[in-house]
Amino acid sequence: MTSKGIDHSGLTFRRDYFGDLKAWQALVDLLKDTFAIDIGPLQQMGGPDPSSMPFGWFDGDGLLAANLSAFAMPLVINGRPLNAAAFQSGAVRPPWRGRGLYRDLTQKALAWCEEKGFEAIVLYTDKPALYGPYGFRVLPLHAYSGKAPTVPKAQRSARRLNPRETADLEMLSAVLKTRQPVSDVLAVCESAAMFLINTQLDPGVRISWLERERAAVAWKMDAPRHVMLLDVVGGSIPSLATIIGALDVEAEIVDVLFCPDKLDWSGQAKPLESHTRLMIRAPGTIAFDRPAMLSPMADF
Repeated sequence: MTSKGIDHSGLTFRRDYFGDLKAWQALVDLLKDTFAIDIGPLQQMGGPDPSSMPFGWFDGDGLLAANLSAFAMPLVINGRPLNAAAFQSGAVRPPWRGRGLYRDLTQKALAWCEEKGFEAIVLYTDKPALYGPYGFRVLPLHAYSGKAPTVPKAQRSARRLNPRETADLEMLSAVLKTRQPVSDVLAVCESAAMFLINTQLDPGVRISWLERERAAVAWKMDAPRHVMLLDVVGGSIPSLATIIGALDVEAEIVDVLFCPDKLDWSGQAKPLESHTRLMIRAPGTIAFDRPAMLSPMADF
């Protein structure tokens, strides 16, 4: 037993291990076993976010017993760019729980973020009480719902993209690097790796390319005539009418899963019903100018 109640007997601490494919696979296995999430395809889609810094405890056979990763996630909040980091892939295998390993990794990740000078840190969790002692607090999230806009005539149809196809992946990767935040209230400025892996985690997600607007749209059909708009990636954000017209679907109701301040459309803000909460650690109090949420394509 070490000081501060951390018992890491039989384990070896490692950080910055994504360059080791066996160690990366150990993280893939940990997340599969813990959350039934497969991030393995990310290696074929450009790899993890280059700013990622994983912290993990490994056993002698290379099994990852506990992990927490941090990475840069620049945000815009109320029109202000925020140099933020994010925590993800936090998990401890059952045999090693209760030994203080996750507390140790959280402290290491917080120290790294302080060293790098991040203004804020965000994370998603279904256990917000776990992070309260570290200064994180819950941000209320809202989606928007309303009638579909009138669609302009003679609209050119969008083309479906498959991020597993080389040409489509290159196009998506390029536009993700130069994207405009989808909202000025709350949005990521960059998060290519998260967008790409989220195209694989939910089989219902469709990615469509609007050639004239040079924009990629992530969307789903929640039910007949019911469109869910998840994200828009481009140098500018087309109106919702332009987007719906290009998708070439009959829509009566639209749910927008981010603040629609750039869509030339207004819907009713509704609290997001989810056990998972977005939390932030930042000096001072942050409150959104309007109800908002991060696009699901930025989920981490």
